[in-house]
Amino acid sequence: MATNKKFNVAFRRKREGKTDYKQRLNMLKSHQPRLVIRRSLSNVIAQIVSYEADGDKVLMTVRASDLKKHGLKVVNGNVPTAYLTGLLLGKKAKEAGFDLAIVDAGLQKLSHESRIFAVMKGVVEAGLDVHASDKHFPSDDRVSGKHIETYAASLKDNKDVYAKQFKAYLDAKIAPESISSVFADVKAKIMG
Repeated sequence: MATNKKFNVAFRRKREGKTDYKQRLNMLKSHQPRLVIRRSLSNVIAQIVSYEADGDKVLMTVRASDLKKHGLKVVNGNVPTAYLTGLLLGKKAKEAGFDLAIVDAGLQKLSHESRIFAVMKGVVEAGLDVHASDKHFPSDDRVSGKHIETYAASLKDNKDVYAKQFKAYLDAKIAPESISSVFADVKAKIMG
């Protein structure tokens, strides 16, 4: 790393906007496992990670696609899927003996009732202690998919838009107006 009396070049990952080293150091000082949450347009990944001197060690990982094993035919990156991903990770973490985790959302922007908070809500409801305020968690209606049902009902008259918007659900023979019952069944299978 080049240094000068007037200028220090920042670490490469900081320059690229991939790592906030100050935030990471504060998390590592706690000596607690981290709940790492990452999302994309169509996927949610939640991991339990511990720090070790030679690099971070991923102890367990749950992806939204793992929900197919529990009966969810259509997996995407929406709020109910994020919640179920967190619920599955939380259950696995409790079974593995974890009681506490610190949330590591990386450089993602956190917004009220977002998918990041949906994952946290799932982890908390599975019994893992995560330091997060309940006021940021999505409502139970949003987590169960009732907002998707309402949107589907509003598009029912416009068949072209309806078919395009809910193509994955219709291909899997799931009525978008009854998504909340599908998510309730998957939740019961995870917790059962």
